[in-house]
Amino acid sequence: MTDHQSTSDTAARPGRGRTGTVDDASHARQQDGRDLMGPVENLTRIMWTGTLWFAAAVVAVALALGAVLVSGWRPDVLSTPVETLFWIGASVVALSLGLIGWSGCPILEVSVPVADRNKTRTMQLGTFSFLVGSAATMLAVLLGPAG
Repeated sequence: MTDHQSTSDTAARPGRGRTGTVDDASHARQQDGRDLMGPVENLTRIMWTGTLWFAAAVVAVALALGAVLVSGWRPDVLSTPVETLFWIGASVVALSLGLIGWSGCPILEVSVPVADRNKTRTMQLGTFSFLVGSAATMLAVLLGPAG
């Protein structure tokens, strides 16, 4: 059987994804056989890197906002639709900081699998929201009047 064929037992066979192909997790094993993508390892990694991502995101927001405010720019110079875009983007960035911060917080919920799932999702959503919110906010600044 080739890797691209699917069988009824693909879910029970380690190293097989839902489509029957070899997934990356099957290759992510240490020599002692421990799964590097297992819930415990992944959760540990997310809590460690989540703290770093949170710090980096806070510094990025502080630098961007500080530079804009020091220049004398204020959101009230924007037209109403662009000002709305600015505040929506800023709100999304604030929400994303909360999501990324929670992902990096070393608190487990009910169990390791639940915490792994939730922290993985909040890290992904937080990172995506940070990028989208930052882009929307900076677009609003760029669409405003030239200083």
